[in-house]
Amino acid sequence: MLEQMQKMQQLKKCNLCPHKCSINRNSGKIGKCKATDKVKLALYSIHKFEEPCISGGKGSGTIFFSNCNLSCKYCQNYEISQFGKGKEITIEELAEIFLIQQNNKVENINLVTPTSYVLQIIEAIKIAKSKGLNIPIIYNTNSYENVETLKMLEGYIDVYLPDLKYAEDDLAKRFSNIENYFEVSTNAILEMIRQVGMPCINENGIIEKGVIVRHLVLPNHVQNSRKVLKWISNCLPKDIYVSVMAQYFPTFKAKEIKELNRKVTSEEWSQIENFIEKFNLNYGYIQELGEHEEEYVPNWDI
Repeated sequence: MLEQMQKMQQLKKCNLCPHKCSINRNSGKIGKCKATDKVKLALYSIHKFEEPCISGGKGSGTIFFSNCNLSCKYCQNYEISQFGKGKEITIEELAEIFLIQQNNKVENINLVTPTSYVLQIIEAIKIAKSKGLNIPIIYNTNSYENVETLKMLEGYIDVYLPDLKYAEDDLAKRFSNIENYFEVSTNAILEMIRQVGMPCINENGIIEKGVIVRHLVLPNHVQNSRKVLKWISNCLPKDIYVSVMAQYFPTFKAKEIKELNRKVTSEEWSQIENFIEKFNLNYGYIQELGEHEEEYVPNWDI
C-alpha cells in the first residue's frame, strides 16, 4: 500500500502524456484528459468483434476507461471519451474486474483508452497477478503517448494495440485538437515494438505478445492513409501486423463537418487496398467496407 501511495505522488504534477499539463490530479485538478487521481470506468464487457487474433472464439475482455487525451470530433465513443461518462472505482476494484473478466474465460484483458490511468493500472495488475491473473494484457491506445510513460509499462503489457491516426499534423490539429501527433505517435509505436516485438500467435490463433498497428480510414483523406501506410512499410519490420479499419461513420461533431459527414466510399476503399498491396503490407487485417455496425451502443452499467 505504501508503494502504491508513493507511485500516486507522480500525479501531483502529472506529465504522463505528451500534453504535460503539470497539474495536481491528487487535489482534484484536471488537465487536457479531464482525469483526476481516481480511476473512472465506463463499462467492461466481452467483445467478440475485435481482430480475430484478439477476440478469438471466447471474446476479448474489454475495459473502457472514461476520458481521453485527444478530442476527436468523430469519436464513436464520445460519451465516454469526451463527456467522461462512467463511474469512479478504486485500484483494488479494478484488479477485481481483471479477475472477473478472466473468470469469464475471455482471451485477454483489453484496456481501452488507458493512458490517463497508467499508474493505477500498473498497481491493479500487480494485485491481480498476485491473485492468479495469467492471461495476456492488451494496451489499446490512440498512440498519443510519452515514451517515458510507456517504459513504466514494460513487463506489465503483453500486447500493444496502437491506432496510428494521422501522418498529416494539420488533420490531427483540426480533427483531434492535437499538436505534433505524427512524431509523438510514431516514437511511441517504436517503443512498443522494442518492448514486445512482433505478434506471437498461439496454436489457437490468439495473440499472446506483440504489436498490431491499427489505422482508421477517414473519408476525403485517403492520402493521409497512404502516408500512414507508407511510414509503416518503410520504418517498421516487414512482418509487422497492420489492421486497416473501414468502420468510420459520422457521429458527434463530425456530422457538422463537410469533409467528415459521410462514410468512406467504395472508390476510396479501393485506393486503400491498392496502397496496402503497393507497400507490401502482408500481415494483419483489413475490414471489408460495410462489414461494421452502423452504431455502437454500449451498456453503460458497471
